[in-house]
Amino acid sequence: MENNVKNRWIILFASIICNLIIGSAYAWSVFQKPLVQQFGWKASDAAWTFAITIAMMPIAMTYVGKKVEQWGPRKTLFIGGICFGLGEFLSGFASSLLPLYLAHGVLGGFGVGTVYGIAMSNTVRWFPDKKGLASGLIAAGLGSGAIFFAPIGNSLIQAYGIQSAFKILGVIYLVAIIISTLLIDVPPAGYRPAGWTPPPAALGVSGVDKDWREMLKDPIFYVLAVMFVMGAVSGLMIIGHASPIGQEVIGLSPATAALVVSILGLSNTLGRLFWGFMSDIIGRYNALICIYGFFAVAMYFMPTASTMMPFLIMVCAVGLGYGGLLGIYPTINADMFGLKNLGQNYGIMFFAFAVAAIIGPRLAAVVKESSGGYDQAFLIAAGMGLVGAVLTLYVKYELNKRRAKPTIAA
Repeated sequence: MENNVKNRWIILFASIICNLIIGSAYAWSVFQKPLVQQFGWKASDAAWTFAITIAMMPIAMTYVGKKVEQWGPRKTLFIGGICFGLGEFLSGFASSLLPLYLAHGVLGGFGVGTVYGIAMSNTVRWFPDKKGLASGLIAAGLGSGAIFFAPIGNSLIQAYGIQSAFKILGVIYLVAIIISTLLIDVPPAGYRPAGWTPPPAALGVSGVDKDWREMLKDPIFYVLAVMFVMGAVSGLMIIGHASPIGQEVIGLSPATAALVVSILGLSNTLGRLFWGFMSDIIGRYNALICIYGFFAVAMYFMPTASTMMPFLIMVCAVGLGYGGLLGIYPTINADMFGLKNLGQNYGIMFFAFAVAAIIGPRLAAVVKESSGGYDQAFLIAAGMGLVGAVLTLYVKYELNKRRAKPTIAA
């Protein structure tokens, strides 16, 4: 068993590399402007490419979640890596929007969801003693992709042009993920790290593996899904509009606004690590209450930021909270509904993230067009943060009732 303990860290490292690669999808803004300039498309039309990518993630996670037991995590990750790398490569041949939507959005997005879902669920099963830390590290890999590949993509575009950049990156992604998948393996049945004894059932840990049908019969699932939306809206609103807000409201130069976006990405990554680690110490739901507090306070005071430093502080607070939310939620799903079907179950819950991806950036855009500013959108997001905190308290209350009445919980 000791050898398994050592091997699991290699598997964690390989999974992080896989997620780092697919995280490059979040560097889409680097490619959008050159595409618009070269082909004369509307920016709003080109932006649908990223929206399709995000929308494909829960679809892929749900589909492959029920196939992974048949295919195995290595083969499934291999298929996901092929889809993502091939989607990026084929984007280099697209000279109209529809082929780009299909290649980068549908095929590439399916690859992102497949790799993320399987890397997350398989790795967490290797770390029953450190689920929060493991899921935080995996999520951090996804969050770091844009930080790492945005400058690489920009350099390739400047040197070879936008279409050649897609082709070069597609080959890099294919090779990197294929090599990484060779290190992936599934834990043995009933795996426990050497020297670790499962503690008594904690708050939110059901000890039961539920499939997706059983999960959807549990009312707590729907509360958790609404909570996911309440938190993700704030993060996606700022991620989607940090640069224009910085330039139009704070008066930053484009270069300085770009620096803020990079710092936001770093905060996002650190949040996944920090809150994943903290959730193992203070509990998942206590960590979530803190995160929703970050959202509520930061978004409430965002309209008062008129200079660089206050604006940067608020942006970093949102980034830390957003990263923490995505780092903790896979673990919450595993605690509530078990590890066996985590890939498919979390894929279904991830549809809530897709809803937030539509609401957050769109809400900010609509408010800006109607009122000339973002303040009302910030305040709505602050209110959603408070709702998320209240719902978290409700979930804690319900789970305490279940622990007090185990026969009812069963």
